Amino acid sequence: MESLHTLLSFVVAIAILVTVHEFGHFIVAIKLGIKVEKFSIGFGPALFSWHGKYDNIEYIIAAIPLGGYVKMLGENLDEQGEQHTQGLSKEDLSRAFHLQAVWKRAAVAVAGPMFNFIFAIVAYMCVAWLGQQVMPPVVGHVAANSVAERAGIESNDRLLSLNGHELHSWSQFEEVLKQTVGTNIAVDVERDGHDFSVTMPVHKGNQDALLINISEESLGLSLGTQVFVDSVVKASPAEAAGLKKGDEFIQVADKDLDGVRHLIREIQAHAGQTLSLLVLRDGVRLRLHITPKAENEQGVGKVGVHLVSKPLTEPVMYQRGVWDSVVYGFERTYEMTVLTIQVMGKMVTAAISPDNLGGPIAIAQLAGRTADLGLAAFITFLALISVNLGVLNLLPVPVLDGGHLVYLGLEKLRGKPLSDVIMERTQMVGVLLIGLLMVFAFYNDLMRLFRG
Repeated sequence: MESLHTLLSFVVAIAILVTVHEFGHFIVAIKLGIKVEKFSIGFGPALFSWHGKYDNIEYIIAAIPLGGYVKMLGENLDEQGEQHTQGLSKEDLSRAFHLQAVWKRAAVAVAGPMFNFIFAIVAYMCVAWLGQQVMPPVVGHVAANSVAERAGIESNDRLLSLNGHELHSWSQFEEVLKQTVGTNIAVDVERDGHDFSVTMPVHKGNQDALLINISEESLGLSLGTQVFVDSVVKASPAEAAGLKKGDEFIQVADKDLDGVRHLIREIQAHAGQTLSLLVLRDGVRLRLHITPKAENEQGVGKVGVHLVSKPLTEPVMYQRGVWDSVVYGFERTYEMTVLTIQVMGKMVTAAISPDNLGGPIAIAQLAGRTADLGLAAFITFLALISVNLGVLNLLPVPVLDGGHLVYLGLEKLRGKPLSDVIMERTQMVGVLLIGLLMVFAFYNDLMRLFRG
């Protein structure tokens, strides 16, 4: 039943996003007077098809819901020779895609990705207006000897604003914080009904390339989480140490636990060494000792336990007004676009591992999980994937919309189109690159499944 739910959520998500993208190409082509012959959601055999009243366009719902296409007259290379155009009426000839001005063809090419961005803007607007569950900006844990501790911040303090930006969620605090690396920040804090301000330096330090954990790594601040044992692998160091499902981790290496990343870091760093754990089981504190096992060439420690975490504070519902929702839609889409470009760039330069790339299985799992969390979470997921599709399709790779824009740019500079031979060969390269990317992403998905 869970697999069916995940599959259904995936199909719904892909159908919505593909329809948005292809509708962009479709509607702009029609508005510019280009003849559209087919509009298909999905690939492969048609499950349903019908002809519309306008221009006798064929609409198709196909069997493989992993894409779609808009077929325009004269779009394909094999339709552009004299033997194919001689039989066309003057009206159809005037509406053939390949005979349109460069700017019209460019407008059609860019319309798909642009509609993805427009969809994301509207989706984020809706989420902001409907309201979403957020983690409040309440400090759960302050690391010993950290920047935050020296500034006087304590657990349970509420962060009110950062450099004048009013804070309504922990994620917003971290997003604003990313923009302040290398500077001093002014934070307004509330404690026991009293407000005060502190100033703290934000050092880049050794954060990951995307600054995902910047508040913890730079300032020593985190939401704080309770970390529990979800399951124990048989014949593993965890089982040998006596860990059981439901155990809550209190200390690791004689230090109070400040979150799941803290626990994982200590385990990974102590391969082959005995590590002290303090856990809470049925209200009783137990001291256990575990020896992580080196699992790879780098000697990273593993203990064979699956973890589950719970934040110390409960999420709250946050809703924006109409105007604030509009602003949020644009701002969030811009932020996600920049982040997507940064991730792609850092994967190319190996600043972050390409193993983070997800394929259809990962997308399906996210679709299922967000659908379980409610409408706002699912819409947020759709917005994020829509931004990714928009950016991906604008890459200058043949067969993608960005590749078509490159062709059209060269045509404008040369005063004539590229030769059919060059077009065919470069498109073959584009198909190969996209195919390899999809295979690699699918491989990553399978490896994640096998690793559990």
